[in-house]
Amino acid sequence: MPTTQDISRAVRAELDFDPLIDPVNITVKSMNGDVALNGTVPSYPQYLEAAAAARRVYGVTGVHNHLAVVLPAADVRDDAVLARTANDALDLGINVPTDVEASVTNGNVWLTGTVSYGFERVAAEDIIAGLTGVRGITDDIVVYNDAEAADVTGLVQGALDRYALISDDSEVTIDASDGSITLSGHVRTWAEHDAAIDAAWMGTGVSDVRDDLVVTG
Repeated sequence: MPTTQDISRAVRAELDFDPLIDPVNITVKSMNGDVALNGTVPSYPQYLEAAAAARRVYGVTGVHNHLAVVLPAADVRDDAVLARTANDALDLGINVPTDVEASVTNGNVWLTGTVSYGFERVAAEDIIAGLTGVRGITDDIVVYNDAEAADVTGLVQGALDRYALISDDSEVTIDASDGSITLSGHVRTWAEHDAAIDAAWMGTGVSDVRDDLVVTG
């Protein structure tokens, strides 16, 4: 297992390596695999990418993204203009239902509405994340599907088996109740973690996924 110093250096190297990130104002702190990112980035996509870069590093078991988005003056948008742009973009999104709406305060976008599947909520976030002027996103979109929930436990386990991403020394436990899924146990990497979460959200009738997985590194 890498030491705390090894992990800090590796995360720093990955931030410097990633061409999607300007890392000059990012500091990295690590303690036993738990990584904190502090400082500023000039866009919301870089805020997301910095956390993703840290999670790619072997030995990282947790990422706390404390980065602030400080937009260049040329990228700042009036809230009314950004809200109109955001709602127009959502209307054009093929995977976003028409009742999803965006409001904006100081560049922070608040998403509301109802969707039938988790991937539709993710699609809405992805659309907004790429807009110039966005400082942050609060997602209060509700996932609701009146279809009867399928045998989600078996379906999710089957998906994980097909993905072949979960190693033999990882263990994922799946519990389902009234459309809510709880994933617990441990996985070795963030790729395994994300595969399990994504698989859970694909189940018909799933309205909520609780993530109690531990990434051991």
